[in-house]
Amino acid sequence: MAGRLTLSAVVGVVVIGVVSANADTGAGGGSSGSGSEGSSASAGHNTTGTNVPGTPQAVTRKKVSLDGDGDFRVGRDIEPGTYRSRGNTDGPCYWERAKDAAGDTNSLLANGRVRGTGYVTVKATDKVFKSSGCKGWEAVDAKAQGSPATRMTGDGGMFRVGVDIAPGTYTSTGNTDDGCYWERARDAEHGPNSILAHDTVTGTAVITISTQDAYFTTSGCKNWTKTA
Repeated sequence: MAGRLTLSAVVGVVVIGVVSANADTGAGGGSSGSGSEGSSASAGHNTTGTNVPGTPQAVTRKKVSLDGDGDFRVGRDIEPGTYRSRGNTDGPCYWERAKDAAGDTNSLLANGRVRGTGYVTVKATDKVFKSSGCKGWEAVDAKAQGSPATRMTGDGGMFRVGVDIAPGTYTSTGNTDDGCYWERARDAEHGPNSILAHDTVTGTAVITISTQDAYFTTSGCKNWTKTA
């Protein structure tokens, strides 16, 4: 009788060990975690307003950081969401949202070129996101909070209102040859309905960025300073 009890106890220990090992394996295989670039996003802040506080959200089995060159299938390689590329100063950064992988003009949903920082929102209905000549892209937290700056570099690209920069009235002086372009946008989809207002300016530019604006873009301008 004692021998039977001992054998049962041993079998019980083995069974418990197997169940425990399987549980550990399942937990590890269920999530790939965030990519190296996504997990290292900083909540820091500088006076140029070119950074976005907040850590990119982890995406299960999908990339939260992308190379600056390549085609990425939405829902397979990357999740829908808003992505940011920073530090594009050495050459043309081109991106494209497409409704299929045919590669013709009918496939194009939106595209653009980035100097400085760029944001693009990839929708769930998109099929492919393309990037060429860009710095890496990283997913950003839609609910990120921070201490927005009150100054912008005039060639800094896109700034997220309320996170990168504070709403208010900004002034840029000394712009020449119609080289200063600015744009207020309601989102980062870059579609025909995204732009709220835009202009090309010579001399002094004054623009009020609303609390309802989502992004402000500046290209070829002198630096902007919040004056009201």
